Amino acid sequence: MRDLTDPMNPALADHRVLQFRIVTGNYWIYTLANSALRVLLVLYFHQLGYTPLEIALLFLLYEFVGIFTNLVGGWLGARLGLSQIMHIGLFLQAVALSALLVPVTYLTVPWVMAALALSGIAKDLNKTSGKTSIRMLVSESEQGKLYRRAAILTGSKNSLKGAGYFLGAVLLTLIGFRGAVAVLLLVLGLVLISSLILLQPDLGRSSGKPKFQQVFSISRSINLLSAARFFLIAARDVWFVVALPVYLATAVGWDHWRIGGFLAFWVIGYGIFQSLAPALIRKRDGTPPDGWQATLWAAALSVVPLILFIALEQGISATPVLLVGLLLFGIPFALNSALHVYLIVHYAGRRDGASMDIGFYYMANAAGRLFGTVLSGWLFQSSGLGVCLLVSACLIGITAMISLALPREN
Repeated sequence: MRDLTDPMNPALADHRVLQFRIVTGNYWIYTLANSALRVLLVLYFHQLGYTPLEIALLFLLYEFVGIFTNLVGGWLGARLGLSQIMHIGLFLQAVALSALLVPVTYLTVPWVMAALALSGIAKDLNKTSGKTSIRMLVSESEQGKLYRRAAILTGSKNSLKGAGYFLGAVLLTLIGFRGAVAVLLLVLGLVLISSLILLQPDLGRSSGKPKFQQVFSISRSINLLSAARFFLIAARDVWFVVALPVYLATAVGWDHWRIGGFLAFWVIGYGIFQSLAPALIRKRDGTPPDGWQATLWAAALSVVPLILFIALEQGISATPVLLVGLLLFGIPFALNSALHVYLIVHYAGRRDGASMDIGFYYMANAAGRLFGTVLSGWLFQSSGLGVCLLVSACLIGITAMISLALPREN
């Protein structure tokens, strides 16, 4: 049998596709479990009487460590291989879930924050591994194929995130918090064992030994896109992460099932539209989009939360405003996000160390989540959902302005 490292071996392409599918499958299952855990914590600690700001602070370290994990994760991925950082991530998530199985009297804010810090490290290691694997399988001349694969992976991940929201709410209702956490731990343990057996150990490892200072991108395009991503993600999380589920529970009076189902429906639909982005957004000549399309879609998105803010201020019933508004927000946001994911894997030109460029970009993504999550709890507690929506519109406007400087390719 010929060596799979031999570039002339016709089985090499099939082997890479198989490895990509295993990485993607791991990433999907991890996403489902992690999203279930997030909504579990929000609903359970609201049930225990925690304020929105206190709930947001539970996720403070979770988001904060992501800033550094993405930098280090990209570097580790280049040095150790994508499969190794994925295994580390799965193991850390299992440790985090085990820490949440303690009796409720030990579930203090510092304890939960520490457990979620491990979960945040795990999430970003898995994300870096999953997204970088796309870049390994597509040549520079196949940008249309790269666009489609990036959109499908991102869209399917977010659809599973939505399913995870619903799963978390259902598990909390049926078997309680500890039972739900135990189920998630069992599933992830099985995924880790199968991955250790099936994944190639050196998948995605750089041929050289990149230095740590190389994780800071020197590419103007990647730096601009990372800044745009920061404000785009913060604009979503400033009203979606804490403010919206708590508002639905307190002001609208929904139970866990309805909140989880509603959020799941929105995120699943959002993921579907991300997958459809290659069919919906392309240049007139049929080629993949560039920075100009990112600018236009960000500008269009900024109008939506502003309209929702005005509707709530005019006293229109919150339930129809949020139902229709989330639909109007979700579609352009999904297309914006899919555009960003394609552009980062397109800009990550150092194929031998692409994980470092992608890790730098997701560092900005994590910083945006941190900023948006803290703002969500603070603004909702002090000023209400309407102000969260107004701030969201401003942040998306900043995204559009930054996107004006992104490259426009002929």
